[in-house]
Amino acid sequence: MSHVAETVKQIIEPVASDLAEVEKAVLSDLQSDIPLIKKISDYIVSAGGKRMRPLILILIARALGYQGKEHIFLATMIEYVHTASLLHDDVVDESDLRRGKPTACFKWGNSAAVLVGDFMYSRAFQLMVKTKNLRICEIVSGAVNRVSEGEVIQLLNIHDTTVDEKRYFEVIERKTGVLFEAAARMAATIGGATKEEEEKLTEYALALGTAFQIIDDVLDYRGDEGKTGKALGADLREGKMTMPLIYALRKCSEEQAKEIKEAVKRGEGDLNSITRILEETGAIEECVLTAKQIVSSGIDAISFLKPSLYKESLIKLLSLTVERDL
Repeated sequence: MSHVAETVKQIIEPVASDLAEVEKAVLSDLQSDIPLIKKISDYIVSAGGKRMRPLILILIARALGYQGKEHIFLATMIEYVHTASLLHDDVVDESDLRRGKPTACFKWGNSAAVLVGDFMYSRAFQLMVKTKNLRICEIVSGAVNRVSEGEVIQLLNIHDTTVDEKRYFEVIERKTGVLFEAAARMAATIGGATKEEEEKLTEYALALGTAFQIIDDVLDYRGDEGKTGKALGADLREGKMTMPLIYALRKCSEEQAKEIKEAVKRGEGDLNSITRILEETGAIEECVLTAKQIVSSGIDAISFLKPSLYKESLIKLLSLTVERDL
């Protein structure tokens, strides 16, 4: 077993039974008498995935001493929101692969993927209303709104070579960080955290989401397709100015900068040549260093939590973001 796989096993172990319940609920609650909805829903949720948002919610709730069952319900809801966003995201990005499998839009077409994504959002909102908790409703509805904003901002940024670090982080916060944050806030709500503690937990969650996305963007140039589940250079082909390219443009030659910008504008370029530029300018290493600094601040944010296996798992989970197959 690899180091990463062993660490993942250790992270999950304290809440394995909770996650098993969530998995059961995720698969069983998506019932519909419309065959196509059922087929696509089953396909997308059965594709696996890391269940990161449910894991964060459960670990934080348990770390706060929560002993009830509502966390299973909330974890299922946040996973539906996340899965719906993936369906829409793949359509916008025109992606053919997700987790190493054909995307729903590739198999069934864009219209079906978008509509089933809508179904999942609406199912999440049905679950949200059942909580009869106004604070939970506020967290989830706000998160969905910001995810949608993130999608629009990313769309506007496509093929735009002027995207800088500030705009890059703006997209990460809305597209990736927001659902990690929502998971943390819901856990804080049911776990009885103070307002100050909730903000610290949110800081942890945003650090996790941000570091995770930075490394994801690095792996688009340096990853193993068999492990990442997506083709190398996908971001470049989609015309995305991610952090590796932003950092490279600060240090590369005029000729190299021209090559990067042309590749982003056209959505095509010599991937090997671009990757060499990233390596030569130290852009990859700078991205990893930035992610490590964010990880360190996230770990500091949860120092107030009492020692427990759950806290240990939260720390390991955050640390693991910068150890993934680099």
